[in-house]
Amino acid sequence: MERLRVTRRLPPLSSLRAFEAAARQESFKRAAAELGVTPTAISHQIRQLEAALEVTLFMRQIRKVTLTAEGRMLYPALRHAFDAMAEAVEAVKRRPARQLATLSATVAFTAKLLVPRVNSFRARHPGWDLRLHASDDPVDLHSGEADAAIRYGRGNYPGLTTLPLLRDCFAPVCSPHLGLGKPEDLPGFPLIHFEWGAAAASIETATWPAWKEKAGLAQFDAEAGITFNDEASAIEAAIAGQGVALLSLALVASELMSGALVQPFGPVLEGLSYDLVYPGSAGKRPPVAVLRDWVMAVLAQAAAH
Repeated sequence: MERLRVTRRLPPLSSLRAFEAAARQESFKRAAAELGVTPTAISHQIRQLEAALEVTLFMRQIRKVTLTAEGRMLYPALRHAFDAMAEAVEAVKRRPARQLATLSATVAFTAKLLVPRVNSFRARHPGWDLRLHASDDPVDLHSGEADAAIRYGRGNYPGLTTLPLLRDCFAPVCSPHLGLGKPEDLPGFPLIHFEWGAAAASIETATWPAWKEKAGLAQFDAEAGITFNDEASAIEAAIAGQGVALLSLALVASELMSGALVQPFGPVLEGLSYDLVYPGSAGKRPPVAVLRDWVMAVLAQAAAH
């Protein structure tokens, strides 16, 4: 439904304000002092208003002005209107400005560990709003794209303060409905792969060929199967029973606990670490402080469950 446009035909606000002050103060001089103008300006504004309304609003005396019948009719409505405006302005001024904290993390870490616990951020920091930036490509923290970031790697981030969060490891996981029992059964099931992306090109990544070598198996093609361009999609495919995925045990911990996924066998591949990083000069900034507090609480909550 289209909203109706309301056209208000009112005299200038300055003249209404001058009238309200003069009526309340019962004096052009005191009204002028209140509004920071001259008594002549008040008189001029009121004469403009009287001309526009075609009525006399004040009976002018030597040291005092009193309202006419028309003035008494107009004054209460204006007094309430200006009181309401003043209260609204004060309420806006008293309202604390909300603050924003931006955290960047990998897509899978954001989806599996952060998103399920976003409500706890507001509970811990009620004056703050949270912005999650999910990306597998590192953001430039010095440019202000984010206040802090969670990165996966070796923990060597020049120019950034690094707070270790957790060490990762990878193992074959799948839906229990697949009925997978031992490594030798793998050739009968699709393998699920995901692309690590350009950001991980310089680090060792957990892949099926690496797992095959450690497991000492030679009877299956570790390159075949289904490939996704991100880790989060690979996790969802495994939950849906689309195959067997080599996944981060940290990221699928809740699914393993609930039984949505199972880890049928090893070996386990050691991964790298997730670290909270931020510019060294920003360590005491409020956004970094609240993010650091929340992330540590998130990981403690995840470990407890």
